[in-house]
Amino acid sequence: MHDLVLRGGEVHDGLGSPGVRADVAVSGGRIAAIGGSVGPARRVLDVAGLVVAPGFVDPHCHSDLVPVLPGPQPFKLLQGVTTEVNGNCGFSFAPVRERDVEVMSGYAGAPVTAGTFAEHLAAMEAAGPTNHMATLVGHSTLRMAVAGWEPEVSEAALAEMCALAAEAFEAGACGLSSGLIYPPGSFGDTDELVALAKVAHRYGRPYTTHLRDEGAGLSDALDEAIEISRRARVALQVSHCKTAGPRNHGRAGMILDRLRSARAEGLDVRGDVYPYLAGGTTLSALLPPSVLAGGIEALRDRLAGDPSALRAAAEDPAPIRGTGLWRDTTPAGVLITGHTDQTVVGKTLADLPGDPFATACALIAADPAATMVITMMAEPDVRRLLADPLLGIGSDNGMPVGLEHPRTWGCFPHFLGAYVRDAALLPLPEAIRKITSANARPFALRDRGLLTPGAYADITCFDPATVSHPGTYTAPSLPPTGIPYVLLEGDPVITEGTFTGTRKGRILR
Repeated sequence: MHDLVLRGGEVHDGLGSPGVRADVAVSGGRIAAIGGSVGPARRVLDVAGLVVAPGFVDPHCHSDLVPVLPGPQPFKLLQGVTTEVNGNCGFSFAPVRERDVEVMSGYAGAPVTAGTFAEHLAAMEAAGPTNHMATLVGHSTLRMAVAGWEPEVSEAALAEMCALAAEAFEAGACGLSSGLIYPPGSFGDTDELVALAKVAHRYGRPYTTHLRDEGAGLSDALDEAIEISRRARVALQVSHCKTAGPRNHGRAGMILDRLRSARAEGLDVRGDVYPYLAGGTTLSALLPPSVLAGGIEALRDRLAGDPSALRAAAEDPAPIRGTGLWRDTTPAGVLITGHTDQTVVGKTLADLPGDPFATACALIAADPAATMVITMMAEPDVRRLLADPLLGIGSDNGMPVGLEHPRTWGCFPHFLGAYVRDAALLPLPEAIRKITSANARPFALRDRGLLTPGAYADITCFDPATVSHPGTYTAPSLPPTGIPYVLLEGDPVITEGTFTGTRKGRILR
């Protein structure tokens, strides 16, 4: 007798095979059988008319501290995501020294505690994740733990960073991440990253990177990432592939050509992309790294100085290494989504009085952790990247509070509705592969992202005719539609589109 049978759905294996009409039997948290006659069960769910797919795997998340928020926070389950990979863009929330707790908490949007990587995972496990969570160890976090905001690190300090990385991998970190646009990670050079990636190689873990530049210096930044992969002999995951800023629109093909060239020489190179024209990050990312160096107090001192010098640095057309997004957008393209002054939240820089650049500087000085949604991409580039088989779909979500980017609440239903059904950008079996097995494989999430006998029974059932997300940049947190059932290891956690209230997620090590 099976624990549960999903009856009459269109079953997709997550590998890109065509869907088949079949029943799916679940026993002991795993897929027991798939076919026309799977035997009796204690519980049967009629899923006729629905697609039965592996639970979606989100490879690029910032949900690290969601378990400690009030309540269970089912925002990812409601959009069909059963497993997340956190610790992206160079920022994990361990290992953290006591001196860095305040600044890390400001960026996290939730309380951060000092401790080792193992202690962090144990704390998240004790808090109770709502969905499964794997975690990368971040380069910026390692650098901050050893050298704070100092631009240079000694050989001894780098050795300590490598030791902390090894400690994180021993504890269960699923890879190494970097965010080379953000200080202090942006201060690190290629050799430093190769040294850390070699530690990842010893443990068979991948290297994921928010490239050093996604705008004018995109080509050189891709070359650096591929060089790190080549020298350290690690698999490479290029995070949220994009061509940012009007000067770079039309260059999506260049990204894909570089990735394919690297694969042709034998490197395991992949990436992810989100289905939106806008990204989301800290407001301070508008400023170049020279303005951000030295930490928050140094930043405030500079912002209190001559604004013309800051503007010249922000508008300098020469390639830069790190932040400097002011050149890749417009005042109307910068929506304030988080600030201690609530009167500016939900407004663009163009909406606010005064000079937009001076206004941005004043807002950053008042709240260095302020956040924005920033429009930088062009639709033809986004579509080309979304359709390419080398790239999985990743949300790059933030914490599910306030005026976050709509990708936090609806990335996957938006992709399936707007791009797969409405735009017919790619066939449904391939779209499902790009949100399941293609995202599980780089992080060795074994027996997840698949709907085959023996795999974990993480399952998402959705209606291909109605799956969607109505959220917008100014009303992002609306619930998705068309996803009535989600199972975590055989337990229904979403039924009839409603969260059951139980935390069934696990920390994956």
